[in-house]
Amino acid sequence: MEFSLLANAFNKMESTRKRLELTQYLVELFKNTPHDIITNIVYLLQGKLRPEFEGVELGVAEKLAIKAISKSSGTPIKKIEQEYRNSGDLGHAASIILEQKTQTTFLAQDITVERVYETLFKIAKLEGVRSQDMKIKYISSLLNDATPMEARFILKLLLGTLRLGIAENTVMDALSIAFSGDKKNRNMLEHAYNVSSDLGKVAHVIAVDGIGGVQKFQINMFSPVRPMLADRVKSESEVIKKMGESAAEYKLDGERVQVHLKDGKVIIFSRSIENITKYYPDIVEKIPTAINATNTILEAEAVAVNEDSGEFLPFQELMHRRRKHGIEKAVMQYPITVNFFDVLYHDGKSLLQVDYSQRREKLEKIVKEDDFVRCVPMVIVKNENDIEEFLENSINSGCEGLMLKMLDKPYQAGARGSHWLKLKREYRNELGDSLDLVVIGAFFGRGRRTGRYGTFLLASYDEDSDTFTSICKVGTGFTDEYLDRLYQILSSKVTIKKNPRIDSNMESDVWFEPELVIEVVASEITLSPIHRAARDVIRNESGLALRFPKFTGKIRLEKMAENASTNQEVIALYSGQKKITFDAGKM
Repeated sequence: MEFSLLANAFNKMESTRKRLELTQYLVELFKNTPHDIITNIVYLLQGKLRPEFEGVELGVAEKLAIKAISKSSGTPIKKIEQEYRNSGDLGHAASIILEQKTQTTFLAQDITVERVYETLFKIAKLEGVRSQDMKIKYISSLLNDATPMEARFILKLLLGTLRLGIAENTVMDALSIAFSGDKKNRNMLEHAYNVSSDLGKVAHVIAVDGIGGVQKFQINMFSPVRPMLADRVKSESEVIKKMGESAAEYKLDGERVQVHLKDGKVIIFSRSIENITKYYPDIVEKIPTAINATNTILEAEAVAVNEDSGEFLPFQELMHRRRKHGIEKAVMQYPITVNFFDVLYHDGKSLLQVDYSQRREKLEKIVKEDDFVRCVPMVIVKNENDIEEFLENSINSGCEGLMLKMLDKPYQAGARGSHWLKLKREYRNELGDSLDLVVIGAFFGRGRRTGRYGTFLLASYDEDSDTFTSICKVGTGFTDEYLDRLYQILSSKVTIKKNPRIDSNMESDVWFEPELVIEVVASEITLSPIHRAARDVIRNESGLALRFPKFTGKIRLEKMAENASTNQEVIALYSGQKKITFDAGKM
């Protein structure tokens, strides 16, 4: 397949923010894509080479890319850097420079998607002393034969700056329309994606075998299952009203991990489907003898503990393990316990459709408890008093609150719903909740914050439109240490223009890719003519905003942006605090 077809599709998608248009461009692209490369096309659309859990990264720096452009075009590096400063986009700068080259040489030859993908994959795998020189050689070989537009998008793929505003839901909509003729079949694709976490694989199956092939998707060992999520509640009475008799578990303040064990081999995935095995060598070492199974998939909370007292430590202590070097030292400094709460697969059988009560019974038989491995404490609660008593026990044990789970419901991979509820101690503040919000923009600081970001623009997630809607600015609760850390984290997420998935009337000094999640609390939720969260739901021409928001000190690196607090959650909190009702049909 000619790469120009893909580059033209990228160009069209960059020019619109409308989801229907993006979907239609994708449908056209998929219909014109040979089945044997549609997997790679889907990965490239996501700015990846392989699914997230395989951890394949290009790792090409701007300086190296500039050297490759210089080698390919014969243009001095200083001139390329000047063009980059003028345009603000290295891909665009390369297209301008190569346009001048092609006007004089006319030597460009057609290149294919297959060649581009294979070259990018070779670059990603390069290591060692000569790797930088080889990367320059491979990049130059592509640019030598690329048209200016092709070069622009090759550079964007290399640098990880392809910003199409396309999320998994849009890709699944387009695949469903292209290969089944009906967007309604998206639910089947979503299930396949939820149990495999590999959208490229799903695309290949529906292209080759149709919707029938997608229906056959099953759990596979060492391919992570997308985690089930919980709705929020703020009182014991709300739990009883929604669930009645249910299971209550301690909600621990740790990192949610999915542990795959097969024949002694252990692979660990995070909540965001990242392979984090290297951060937990202690789990890899101890789990095979602590689990009574030859092949199984379990979910747990890894929690940092005080080795002397055995007390749980805050989540941020655990994040000290997330380092490139000195992991063994960090493991010694920050010991953990592994607290299992669910089993998804056991001895060749999926347990996703099995009721919670049966899964819990199976879990307790599988886990051989000791000081390192245990099951999360659980009791059956029948009334508000039961919940309140267990909540107090949880908090006194150093936990955040409770997870409440319906006894007779299956595990809904990748879904957020009322089958699981969470009740946290923070829910008893004025707002009744803490919120996990996405950092979409920032404003430069003044005074002692000069040279750093002083205030951040935050957004909630709108599941219906697959967008991030502004909900507040927050500038309180940040220590100098946190401001420095956020500046470093966000430096790789700065964009020249606002991402199409960001819905904000407010203009920030800097825009970011909507990826980083932080936790905030606030005094209340109010109507806002400026912010876009839940726009027009409560009142026409008004959204919802947080009043007096404050950063709690939690940077949620383990959460994907799509797992942030949703507009529906915000609406529920607003409705609860105001004791009002509204037309849910508008949601």
